[in-house]
Amino acid sequence: MKVTFLGTGTSQGVPVIGCTCNVCQSTDSRDKRLRTSILIQANNKTVVIDTGPDFRPPMLRGKVNRLDAEVCTHAHRDHTAGLDDVRAYNHMQHMDMPVYGTPEVLQQLRTEYAYAFAPAAYPGIPRLDLHPLNGKAFDVSGISFLPLPVMHLHMPVLGFRIDNFSYITDAKFIPPATLEKLKGTEVLVLNALQRERHISHLNLTEALEIVNTVKPRHTYLTHLSHRMGLHADVEKELPDDVSLAYDGLKVVSGEW
Repeated sequence: MKVTFLGTGTSQGVPVIGCTCNVCQSTDSRDKRLRTSILIQANNKTVVIDTGPDFRPPMLRGKVNRLDAEVCTHAHRDHTAGLDDVRAYNHMQHMDMPVYGTPEVLQQLRTEYAYAFAPAAYPGIPRLDLHPLNGKAFDVSGISFLPLPVMHLHMPVLGFRIDNFSYITDAKFIPPATLEKLKGTEVLVLNALQRERHISHLNLTEALEIVNTVKPRHTYLTHLSHRMGLHADVEKELPDDVSLAYDGLKVVSGEW
């Protein structure tokens, strides 16, 4: 299995429009962060987790010429606003795009993309095949996903465990039952918005506390804001088994 980080930034991305801080003005490519998303390639299949507003550019850069499904963590626009662009795959693959999410998330997609579900479909709209999740493990194109429920302030969000790789974004609270499901994971991807406490996201200190509880082999922090600091500076402060993720980073099973 290969995982590619398509984006590692928070809802505004980095740089933030109009910001003149040293992170937003950095020339280090690792400080340029699209909205958070990952691509999973396994068993000759390709699945994306979340399709935010920056979905199209990394798919073009990575020459991702096939997409078998999309899995949703939650319905916030920084994770769903690029879903329209799956229509290119509809056309190439001659198939509706399977989209997996909780019933609440799928209902939100029906609202935001009402034109895709209209009785008289306009030619060229995205064709979406919605699959509701019920909290149980599910199979996507031969890849097994275990949902990892977390809370984003008052909003339920799903992380996912695929074999010994676990992915959690937009979490503020991880319940004990989910921590139990994380036992034995080798790679953990976890959101860490900034250094200061935040109402709906883990900050750096809170994320490292979760790492110390789960004890994976390696952790990559994602959903980072410009308030976290320069990538190069923060990396020096982190434990050896924790890294900041960055756009374009690839991690491969057997090498982590």
